[in-house]
Amino acid sequence: MRVLHTSDWHLGQQFYEHSRAAEQQAFLAWLVSVLSTEAVDILLVSGDIYHTATPPAQAEQLLYEFVRDAKIACPALHIVIIAGNHDSAARIETAKPLLRHFDTHVIGRFNKAQPDSALIQLDTPNGTAMVLGMPFLRPSDLHCGDGDSHYQQAVAAAYQQALEQYHASPDIPLLVMGHLHAKGGDISQDSERNITIGGYDAINASVFPPEANYVALGHLHKAQRVAKTEHIRYSGTPLPMSFAERHYQHQVLLATFSGAQLHAVKPLYVPRTKGLYLVPEQGAMMLDELCNTLEMLKLDEANAGNYLRLRLDARETDPHFRARIEAAMSHLDVQFCGIERVARQSAESSSAELDEHFTSAAITPAQLLDIAYRQHQQSDALAPESLQQLLAQVITELAEESL
Repeated sequence: MRVLHTSDWHLGQQFYEHSRAAEQQAFLAWLVSVLSTEAVDILLVSGDIYHTATPPAQAEQLLYEFVRDAKIACPALHIVIIAGNHDSAARIETAKPLLRHFDTHVIGRFNKAQPDSALIQLDTPNGTAMVLGMPFLRPSDLHCGDGDSHYQQAVAAAYQQALEQYHASPDIPLLVMGHLHAKGGDISQDSERNITIGGYDAINASVFPPEANYVALGHLHKAQRVAKTEHIRYSGTPLPMSFAERHYQHQVLLATFSGAQLHAVKPLYVPRTKGLYLVPEQGAMMLDELCNTLEMLKLDEANAGNYLRLRLDARETDPHFRARIEAAMSHLDVQFCGIERVARQSAESSSAELDEHFTSAAITPAQLLDIAYRQHQQSDALAPESLQQLLAQVITELAEESL
């Protein structure tokens, strides 16, 4: 059996006031082709289908057209969708009767009066699977008292109650879904916020049923394992949600099973239709340097309308800086994402920069790399993009190993 895990589509999101409908449509078209070429039996979408509880009509149309196209390409496919914290549970549930005819099962809210309604049996050409679709859980969805531990206990109880009538089988995998922040999960800067309920913003991985053969999670934007396990996973978002995610390898996860046993989990990387460029990558530039850089800047011409954001040194006083920047970037086909005024502290040397301006808690790996690079090259240059990408990859791998 072949199961594809994805989450956090955030359909309807505006990226610095730019519509992402074309990007999202391209992702969904790519996803349909993957479902077909990989002969996927079950698609799990672990929440945050939409970016807001009241998405634009175009976003809803994207979802329904995707379901239609996926079923045309893969007639035997089953789709399971749960609501995330960005979604409206009621809106997700509204289309339930219609989507059922397309073998698409949606769970917007956990029914504590009928907890086993979250458990779905799916019969595919390659066998049967049981799916426990647990949407984002609010205190009102649970038998929950006050306090941190009470919420976590209530979440664990919800999973247990949903499985009270479940009997494990060596031939039937149990696929568990959830939308939450598992403790130890790595948060993306700028685009994510902790889900805080009663002061409790992360759930221990022990809440997930031990019978689960795979746990498909949503909410965190970076693909990662949880609690150093192969079978508890975040797929991450398929598109970068902020410039902090520009170096992420966005992906969906293909899990294959032999009977009930998880055989392998393989990432399938989502192609980008638009690049994200931050100039400069680190620190900030004075106006003359920034304009010179923009005039010489060459972007990936294959991706029209790349996103561009600039960092201008806060000490710059030229009142016409916006006009000069617009002139310097007039040759670029970009979607402009603004100018960030950055306070930049000067230093006589890299060592002085470390001593005077950073603490062990505040310094970032990227800043350390820049300092080391300047010391090694004996220049004021920042570390090149290729080194920054390698660093980001190493950090991601280390983060996954530490979970």
